[in-house]
Amino acid sequence: MAIYYLGVKSFGRSAGTGGSISTSAAAYRSGERIRDERTDRVYDHSNRRDVEYKEVLLPSDFADAGAQLDWARNRSQLWNAVERSEPRANARVAREYVLALPHELNVAQRTVLARTFAQEIADHYHNAVDLAVHQPRTDPRNFHAHLLTTTREITAAGLGPKTIAELSGSQRFELGLPRAMEEHARVRERWATMTNEALREAGLEVRVSHMGDSRAILQPDAHAWLPRVAWEIERRGGHSVLGDRAREHFAQRRAETMERNAVPIVPNGRTNAQSGARRTPEEIRMQSIENWRAFRAGLNSGATPGLSSARTAAPAASPQASDLERQIGSLRRELGRDDLGL
Repeated sequence: MAIYYLGVKSFGRSAGTGGSISTSAAAYRSGERIRDERTDRVYDHSNRRDVEYKEVLLPSDFADAGAQLDWARNRSQLWNAVERSEPRANARVAREYVLALPHELNVAQRTVLARTFAQEIADHYHNAVDLAVHQPRTDPRNFHAHLLTTTREITAAGLGPKTIAELSGSQRFELGLPRAMEEHARVRERWATMTNEALREAGLEVRVSHMGDSRAILQPDAHAWLPRVAWEIERRGGHSVLGDRAREHFAQRRAETMERNAVPIVPNGRTNAQSGARRTPEEIRMQSIENWRAFRAGLNSGATPGLSSARTAAPAASPQASDLERQIGSLRRELGRDDLGL
């Protein structure tokens, strides 16, 4: 399983200081020199060499706006406009999404992935998204992207009202919007989906999961995340004791999580993320069908002595088949014979 990370934070002026925030953040992430016109401070990060890609994206509605929105596409003009639009000393001036980009992808694939997600954010909130993709500084796997977004919508006349991301709980309820926590969960899931689509299109087997550690660790493709030293050694074909320890620790955590959640193992080797007591009827039915098919396959395969001659004698000759019969019987009693669809 590849690394998954999506972090969200907001930028606001410290109460009473009136300090400049968004111009400084934009200059640092893009590796540019920006002068804040409100405070006359200069933020110069033009010596950065790890910025792989940068672009200011606007809502797709403005694709044909032309020169009318050149001010919003210009990083310095955009964030100076943001600073002027927030007169309060403790105003929230920007919101940022920090994304981990799979190191398994190449430069072009990482750029397309980050840019596509940034465009979706801009379209959803109708704001400007200042995208900067950074190369690793130490760990060679640490490709990541910063999406610095305006807290106000972009309009043809300038910055408009606050985006729906900035609404209070009561305002969201009145508008029929999901709670902020639910919306954040949807954003996290969307990023995982897009990342996995990019990995699949690139012909890679690794995947990411947006679920919490206790659920992600139970996924069939989950594996240990190796420290940088171990990863470097094994990437070069060597053997890493530290890597072995990481995998042992991961296996122990996985076993403990399975035991704690009472996760049953089904014949195809996958785990059920829910405990047996909390399974839905459909889950029970599908597991029963899989168990029954495995049982019939065992009866019809000639691999086990005594199975090819008579089906009726096979359950007694195969402990595995007997266990499956007992499990199917238990599931039949749990749901009722007619619900199994067998």
